[in-house]
Amino acid sequence: MRLNRLQHSAVTALEDIKARDITVLDVRKLTSLYDTLIIASGDSARQVKALAQHVRDKLKEGGATIIGVEGEEGGEWVLIDAGDIVVHVMQPSVRAYYNLEELWAPARRAKTARAAA
Repeated sequence: MRLNRLQHSAVTALEDIKARDITVLDVRKLTSLYDTLIIASGDSARQVKALAQHVRDKLKEGGATIIGVEGEEGGEWVLIDAGDIVVHVMQPSVRAYYNLEELWAPARRAKTARAAA
């Protein structure tokens, strides 16, 4: 499947430049906008920018159309929109503040709430 190949390309690109805490979420049941959300951390603005550029290049090589890239100027949070796949590369403090994993994984959040009860 093309999506799995593109997912693999994006994750490999992130691993190439030592991204941390790479998370891949299947969001098909939550939104019709895209299928996969990938979130990763970079330790500095320079690394976040390099990660985003590498992901964008690898996705293009894999045949993806890059619809847009946001946040490259600052380097705290860069979003790469490749249609069916959206990649967020963030500095750890920004990632902790916005906590996208919790936002996009309600099943996990509900499980945690039940376990606490």
